Amino acid sequence: EQNGLDSAVPSVVSSEESQQEFGIRLNSQYLCTWMRARGFTPQKPQRVAREGDPEEVAAWLKFPWPRIKKKARRQGASIAVIDESGLLMAPLVRRTWGPRGQTPKLVERSGTREKVSVAAAVWLAPHRDRLGLFARTLVNDYFDNWFSAAFLEALLQELPGRVVVIWDGGSMHKGDPIDQLQEVMADRLTLEKFPPYSPQLCPVEPLWSWLKYSRLCNFAPQDATQLDRYVVAELLAIRDDQKLLQGFWRASDLPLPRPLTLLS
Repeated sequence: EQNGLDSAVPSVVSSEESQQEFGIRLNSQYLCTWMRARGFTPQKPQRVAREGDPEEVAAWLKFPWPRIKKKARRQGASIAVIDESGLLMAPLVRRTWGPRGQTPKLVERSGTREKVSVAAAVWLAPHRDRLGLFARTLVNDYFDNWFSAAFLEALLQELPGRVVVIWDGGSMHKGDPIDQLQEVMADRLTLEKFPPYSPQLCPVEPLWSWLKYSRLCNFAPQDATQLDRYVVAELLAIRDDQKLLQGFWRASDLPLPRPLTLLS
């Protein structure tokens, strides 16, 4: 035995040269303890776009973001951050419980291209005292610029007064439908863009991770219609959950405007 460990656990000896030089025998079980004692923890790496420019992101946070906040406050406008995503019929598989030696099986539909597309806006009220969630889904379709314009129009019907929208520069956020809506709703709608390849700034991105990896992982729907019902139900349930919505915002790199930064 070594330090109370069962003698059946084999020890891992360093190379002959290291053992001779340092006189140390290492057990593989010690590595995690050694790493944790020095401030290291097991972590899943964050995906970062190679095309992203950290300096451009920093410049956007230093100049356009304060300008957007000041404009919204001056106009008494809500700030809405918008993003889109999609869910396929094959679920994300996560570990679950099962009898030893009996691996659980997910019975899923294979060879199908059915899907649910979803657009969501995490919005901040004009008085900066609450957050909200607005979402719409499409079954077996995707958000092109026509559907994005329809989403914006529905958002304006949901929120009173002026709205400053921040989204990325994707093709679904450009073109005639968007331009026409912006022209017609110029007294209520302002569109702003994130810097290119900067999903880390978008508070809706953590929402997608929560939905896919936490709520709907291991869920194998019968068809896209059933998947859509579950997506809608999950998003409706949190549309006014202040703690969770603030958690999504704080999980992004976009600073949360005051006074919500002062709330627990």
